[in-house]
Amino acid sequence: MNAHSENESWVVKRGGQVVERKAQVGVTGLSDWERLVYCLWVADYMMRNAGDFANAVDMYPTFQSDAAQFAQRLGLAATLEAFSLSQRKLQKEYFDRFEQICDEIKNVDPAVT
Repeated sequence: MNAHSENESWVVKRGGQVVERKAQVGVTGLSDWERLVYCLWVADYMMRNAGDFANAVDMYPTFQSDAAQFAQRLGLAATLEAFSLSQRKLQKEYFDRFEQICDEIKNVDPAVT
């Protein structure tokens, strides 16, 4: 893994904001973009802390299929492609795809105009 990237900080910061909002309004109160960021935050948390998605069943069992669904709704091809991979392949390729996924999601951030 490379040195800490700007996108790692972004996922922690922006993801944390979404987690706080989720606590206030519930998951269904989040926009598609926020739900996608939450899925990415969950994936990133698992990969950086456990190295795999083994704890997904406890944390957010449908994070991967939900991420693909929201990426498709938002027209994010690279993110859709990544989260449509098998779980095993996504785990293997996660860090290689991370920067592109983050950049694509950040480009449609409704808070940035």
